Amino acid sequence: MSRRRPAVSLGLFIVFIVLPIVEIYVIVQVGQVIGAPWTILLLVLDSAVGAWLVRREGVRAWRALRDALDSGRMPGRELADGALILIGGTLMLTPGFVTDALGIVLILPPTRPVFRRLLTMLVARRVVLNVTRPGPGPASGPVVRGEVVDDDEA
Repeated sequence: MSRRRPAVSLGLFIVFIVLPIVEIYVIVQVGQVIGAPWTILLLVLDSAVGAWLVRREGVRAWRALRDALDSGRMPGRELADGALILIGGTLMLTPGFVTDALGIVLILPPTRPVFRRLLTMLVARRVVLNVTRPGPGPASGPVVRGEVVDDDEA
């Protein structure tokens, strides 16, 4: 358990410290080139296009999920697409050009399969770690002997 802590704190450091600094830097650089009003307009336009794209792809993903469930097959790909669209939409809500670019890449159908494979590998690795990690077994802790009484039979 202690082995995973540095990775989590590094991830949080990147998300809450490094990413906002990079976003501010990029916004300032864009503002110096095209001006502050155009930068703000571009950020608003970028968010509006992102919201439209999330809605369009979200509806497509929802239809694909329903079709998979109606046909009786496991909707693994559809669930992964839905998760990627949700993550991409969340990134699109964050003000900034870097997160918007990453969000659009996660949402667009041509680039989504690459991230779907990465998501699948990440989830598979976590499942394998959770299955193979030794945890508390049935003999760990005190055993309390008792009798099960079913109220319906009484």
